[in-house]
Amino acid sequence: MTILLFALGLVLLVGGAELLVRGSSRLAAAFGVSPLVIGLTVVAYGTSTPELAVSVSAGLEGRAALAVGNVVGSNVFNVLAILGACALLAPLRVEAQVVRREVPIMIAASLLAAGLGYDGRISALDGVLLVAGIVAYSFSSIVQSRRESAAVQAEYALEYGPVAAPAGRTGAWAQLGWIAAGLALLVVGSRWLVGGAVAAAQWLGVSELVIGLTIVSVGTSLPEVATSILATLRGERDIAIGNVVGSNLYNLLAILGVASLVTPGGLEVAPSIRNFDGPVMIAVAVACLPLFATGNRLARWEGALFLGYYVAYTVYLVLDAVGHDALPAYSAIMLEFVLPLTAITLVVVVVRELRARRAGGTAGG
Repeated sequence: MTILLFALGLVLLVGGAELLVRGSSRLAAAFGVSPLVIGLTVVAYGTSTPELAVSVSAGLEGRAALAVGNVVGSNVFNVLAILGACALLAPLRVEAQVVRREVPIMIAASLLAAGLGYDGRISALDGVLLVAGIVAYSFSSIVQSRRESAAVQAEYALEYGPVAAPAGRTGAWAQLGWIAAGLALLVVGSRWLVGGAVAAAQWLGVSELVIGLTIVSVGTSLPEVATSILATLRGERDIAIGNVVGSNLYNLLAILGVASLVTPGGLEVAPSIRNFDGPVMIAVAVACLPLFATGNRLARWEGALFLGYYVAYTVYLVLDAVGHDALPAYSAIMLEFVLPLTAITLVVVVVRELRARRAGGTAGG
């Protein structure tokens, strides 16, 4: 029954997100919102509605560890697993100006969320600040979209398809109906998924935080998986990056903000989140900068690196959850060998790229 409850909740979440994205996109297009803004806000936010539903539901039930773990785990999964898989399918080019702008904002949002939770709690006042951040970001995206080139806007229009305006009041009500149906599925699905996750944690003997960081975060990120991989296969590869970065921003600012507002006393942040998982999330966000700077692309070997680190991160969580004897040796290998070697490799790659650009600029001059 636990597995069935979890699976049905996951199906309802994905289906509800799909209905919500479709209805919202068409309604926004009917009111003259540009395809670029729809891609960066409505679609990116819409694919994150499962995380929102789960975190809010968990917060209302007093399960803050599951709510916070879901957000942190989703952000780590989005970058390492989704972008890694997309880059393995095809090297991801980072061409759109808005994508290069979003990455520093994602890093700033990660630092802000970690800073607010450093005292062990994200209070309602902190939640107001986070929600204000997502409102400001959405407004700036609309302003920024007016400066984008016609080619970038055409690319987003190609990805999300031309949307005909609804035929008068009837068409608008139809889209609102799809939105309402999607929200209803999300509410029911989130309750079932949270219930199944809690039961699974009790059955496996691990904490709700670990379940949130792994199973729940991966499950609620399935809409991002589908959107980014589809965009990669269609050739709109910077859209794959844009969807992930936009979703991560929504997770940090909107989901944590709303969940802390509706949870009595705010969201409690576990010590392991403050000391390990949060810094991992920040490091993953920062890692995007040098990788994207190397030729404005994410190469296949970099995608493999991302995927490898997600597997390593998950293995650590599992070993730590079960208290395995191999954990100290595993941690030592990662900290003393794998991480330093990766850092040195990235520094060498970035320095070579900067030298190549400088040499090209000198030759051009």
